[in-house]
Amino acid sequence: MRRSLILGTAGHIDHGKSALVKALTGTDPDRLREEKERGITIELGFAELVLEPGPRFGVVDVPGHEAFVRAMVAGAAGMDVVLLVVAADEGVMPQTREHLSIVRLLGVPELVVALTKCDTVEPEWLELVESDIDDTLASTPYAGAPRVATSAVEGTGLDALRAALAEAAERGRAAAEDDLARLPLDRVFTIQGTGTVVTGTLWSGSLSSGEKVRILPADAEARIRALQVHGREAERAHAGHRTAVALTGAGSDRGRVARGAMLVTSDEWSPSWMLTVRAELVEDTAWTLEHNQRVHVHHGTTDVLARVALLEPARLEAGGHGWIQLRLEAPLVARARDRVVLRAYSPVTTIGGGVIAEPDPPKRNRLDGEERARARRVLDGDDDGTVAAALDLAGWKGVRRAALPIVTGLPPHATDGALGSLEESGALVGPTRAFGPETSAEARRTLLTAVRRAEAEQALRPVVPLAEARSALPAWASPEVADAALDALVEEGALDADGGGVRSPGFAPSMSPEQARASDELVEALTSPGLAAPLVDELPAPLRERSDFKALLLRLERIGEVRAVADGLYVSAPGLDAAAERITVELGGRSGLGPADFRDVLGVSRKHLIPLLNYFDGRGTTLRAADGSRDVPKA
Repeated sequence: MRRSLILGTAGHIDHGKSALVKALTGTDPDRLREEKERGITIELGFAELVLEPGPRFGVVDVPGHEAFVRAMVAGAAGMDVVLLVVAADEGVMPQTREHLSIVRLLGVPELVVALTKCDTVEPEWLELVESDIDDTLASTPYAGAPRVATSAVEGTGLDALRAALAEAAERGRAAAEDDLARLPLDRVFTIQGTGTVVTGTLWSGSLSSGEKVRILPADAEARIRALQVHGREAERAHAGHRTAVALTGAGSDRGRVARGAMLVTSDEWSPSWMLTVRAELVEDTAWTLEHNQRVHVHHGTTDVLARVALLEPARLEAGGHGWIQLRLEAPLVARARDRVVLRAYSPVTTIGGGVIAEPDPPKRNRLDGEERARARRVLDGDDDGTVAAALDLAGWKGVRRAALPIVTGLPPHATDGALGSLEESGALVGPTRAFGPETSAEARRTLLTAVRRAEAEQALRPVVPLAEARSALPAWASPEVADAALDALVEEGALDADGGGVRSPGFAPSMSPEQARASDELVEALTSPGLAAPLVDELPAPLRERSDFKALLLRLERIGEVRAVADGLYVSAPGLDAAAERITVELGGRSGLGPADFRDVLGVSRKHLIPLLNYFDGRGTTLRAADGSRDVPKA
């Protein structure tokens, strides 16, 4: 299948961007009457360039006037190759530099320079302009970018330019086909008989006719009625395609869908009010970035205001780098490794940009050394390192497995593979959430320590209850991390599972000689009175006030010496069994019996009789009727 990429223009107003696009594609990207009358581009324009051999480019023509830089940024987001247009008669101009800064901040990987209007200047002047371009590109990633002299009027250099674009496309990296679908909307309009139509450049994944979609941040649900790719009807659109989507359903209401929104298919996407960003300021800005400064944040086709929280350093100067958190005044839909452009609040000018490390972070006032290292690995690490760092940044809460492509910026096949590798090396993976290697190791250590401490403090218990073990982790930890850690410890042989608890391998309940004496006293106190055992609160103070009293009592219950009849009442287990047999022998087959009938058989006062009857009801020795009387089944 022919590769589909996005080619965008950049450059100063009236340097011939639109004329060059028309000469290359045969399509005039200026579609508004005002654009044609004034001879300037105001809104984004679109065309298609098919190279033989080579890729299919969706061409995005951006405005060059400084008043329309917002539209330019929206068009530049998602570009694979940028065509920097410089008029030979004027050379590098202010918007040339600003557009170049924007495409660099957005991380556009490839750039080709087109020198336009070359038929209007002398060779000596052209050499001076080319030298100026060299100086302008020297400090950017685009130093040495291919350069082609052209004339849209005479058709000069167009074939050479097509060849240079094809070579740039070959150097680019194709978007993953299995990635999550995401379409930032740059146009929304209504067509009679069709309904709401949205357009944009499909950043990732694919869309299919009939598919359910969501429009965020409004969270409007709709269905794709029809698709167009580069103006042609299609059943499916892929990453890199200029795509028009006709929507149907309740969420397609024109009042709920607007430019700047994001069309997605996965339920894992959610709008964010904060972003953690590795930021940089452009070298020639007169601005510094200070704490609580208000800025414009451009992401995709969205422009929102935000306050800057400087995490480190305390101040960013021109050309400087640092970590910031953007506290947004309206939500947007982002993922890790997305790029943002920062523009000053007033006057509006490009001051910097950055890469998103956390698309939906907790509120931070600083980044400590470990957090900073993890955030860097999210942006720069290999697949395993990126996933591990994102999971450890999330800490005890972990990350939903299905959301890993969003919090890492990697496609699902990459996160699935990394998660498998990390699990083999110790990361914890629950049914729905995953936890980083460092968090997982700490969970194991904490739980092992807690179990061993509990066994030392309460040596009479055969196991430590699961609920007690889980409580050793922080209260804000996801329940899945404790369960996953306990399962892993059992599988590794560090713990044994038994019923509703865990224990260290080889651990067995044990009593000291002093505890054995106290246990004998407790047995005597509870069993010698028969069925009329004292309540726990009535036992001698030296016995009931022991720190291990409950453990001693539970041990006696576990080994079958006593049985709980009611809250605070423990009775001899053999005595209860004998009493049940007497009831069956002496009263079996009778019905409508009252308390007095049982008192004569059991020989206890009403204080003990009622709890005992409730106990025998529970074990089926007696059957209580609606009127409060009891029946005794025959033996």
